[in-house]
Amino acid sequence: MIHRKFDPNKDKEACHRIWREVGWVESEEHEKAMDIFLQGSRALVGELNGNTEALVISTPGSFRYLDEDLPLCAVCGVTTSYVGRRRGLAGKLTAELVALDAAEGAYIAGLGIFDQGYYDKLGFGTGPYETYVGFDPASLDLDVNPPPPVRLTKDDWELVHRSRLKRMLVHGNTSLMREEITRAEMQWGKNAFGLGYMDTENELLSHHFWCGPAEGEHGPYTINWMCYRNQFQFLELLGLVRNLGDQVHLVKLNEPAAIQVQDLLKTPFRNFRKTERSKYEAASKAMAYWQIRICNLEKCLENTVLPGEPVSFNLRLKDPIENYLEQDAPWHGISGSYIVSLGTESYAKKGCDSSLPMLEASVGAFSRMWIGTRPPSGLCVTDELCGPDELIRKLDRVFRLPTPRIDWDY
Repeated sequence: MIHRKFDPNKDKEACHRIWREVGWVESEEHEKAMDIFLQGSRALVGELNGNTEALVISTPGSFRYLDEDLPLCAVCGVTTSYVGRRRGLAGKLTAELVALDAAEGAYIAGLGIFDQGYYDKLGFGTGPYETYVGFDPASLDLDVNPPPPVRLTKDDWELVHRSRLKRMLVHGNTSLMREEITRAEMQWGKNAFGLGYMDTENELLSHHFWCGPAEGEHGPYTINWMCYRNQFQFLELLGLVRNLGDQVHLVKLNEPAAIQVQDLLKTPFRNFRKTERSKYEAASKAMAYWQIRICNLEKCLENTVLPGEPVSFNLRLKDPIENYLEQDAPWHGISGSYIVSLGTESYAKKGCDSSLPMLEASVGAFSRMWIGTRPPSGLCVTDELCGPDELIRKLDRVFRLPTPRIDWDY
């Protein structure tokens, strides 16, 4: 296998073919959007028999951890052609991509998964369930009367990208820095459109939503994202969604952090029973479809501020990504022995203190604990996390975090 940087002059057509074979590209418009996406990404390709048969891409971003924004390697695509399957291309290329970004300063890496288990081999751990809510917009019970919005089209990508970066952030939210990513995402959706409001003083888009695809006369409509700077703006956007209810029978969206959309619906169970198994089924579903891993333990814990009594322990950390990296890779994972303290001033440093209890963990399990996916006591049952009962009880108390919500899919 030969792996190298993506060369648009040499690899573009082959990479279009790869994305067609995996079902991500279905038209010339999709190919144009893909080219824009690649302009905002780091891309590596893998060759077999002189042909490009695999493509992996990442883009720089940030991950909100409580009140801090930490540099993120967002792995946006791992794709292999029909010819390249079962050759180890995807694993090695993804590991190399993460290593390059980690060496350049990414504290963490994240990705979306096609199924559970594969990326665990590279040290990734699964995030929490994300809830997708489908509802009749006319059933929204809101005491808000939004003014007429501005219409947003695919040509407004610069305004939209700035609005996304300035939105209200909570624990777990991701932001992707390159404007090409937003531009490509807006190009992708069939019949996509947006509605929002301008901040007239600064000539910026203060809050908006982007909807696509929009199917037929009566929907369903899928809201890809909502951006707002405060909760009133969120309700104002929902008011716009409600106003679509004269025509549209179903809207789907990813439930925002700290919000239970059912609180805002009239007779949700009655509507579910009426629409069950129909095209307009008003129901919710939950999926844990993204994963994350720590790439720089010292920096991540340096930016971790947790209330309560400090907890100190030895950590024996196992990082399987090292099995996929070449000897000359610029970074080799974070396996090793550490002394860790968690509290208002947290840290990790190489070493071992015989007076402290020992926690053994895979990097994926430790990352899940650190972001608050599940409490440590639960991860001891389902993942690779093991320690004395008293230490686990203390960790349960210290990791009382809000559920992390990604908010920006990649």
